[in-house]
Amino acid sequence: MIFVTVGTHEQPFNRLIEKMDELVEKGEIKEKVVVQYGFSTYEAKHCEMHKIMSFDEMQQTFKDARIVITHGGPSSFVEALQYGKVPIVVPRQLEFNEHVNDHQVDFTKLIAERMNNIIPIYDIDDLAATIANYDSIVKTKNSGESSNNKKFNEDLSEIVDNMIKIN
Repeated sequence: MIFVTVGTHEQPFNRLIEKMDELVEKGEIKEKVVVQYGFSTYEAKHCEMHKIMSFDEMQQTFKDARIVITHGGPSSFVEALQYGKVPIVVPRQLEFNEHVNDHQVDFTKLIAERMNNIIPIYDIDDLAATIANYDSIVKTKNSGESSNNKKFNEDLSEIVDNMIKIN
């Protein structure tokens, strides 16, 4: 199962949900796709859709998923990391009116470079190949037993602190 979560930001993230629906429709994704869509307005026809999920439902879905795909909000991809998953992170972009600026793009790049424990997607057309090659891509990432969660959390806190100081 693939779990897609776009968080609860009030701007829709239809671009990601549309792409997932398209990939399932075309048969490029053959497994079940569960989507937490928040304020998105696109109604996927080929995915199981949930506007909001309870805390327990989210936790169980993170645990059960083979692949987790998130927006660039840190709490979503950190949640996946806590369950030993290497998330595919598709940051919301200002260009598509998905957020107020490109901070998710900047943050995703920073974490991908410094931590190497997420799989960033900046061009939605790269998503199909990334999902198809997920198992081999994960082997190149810092994850699971080799991951140091305490160090990650410390480094993440430092990055966030520095970003706040800059702004």
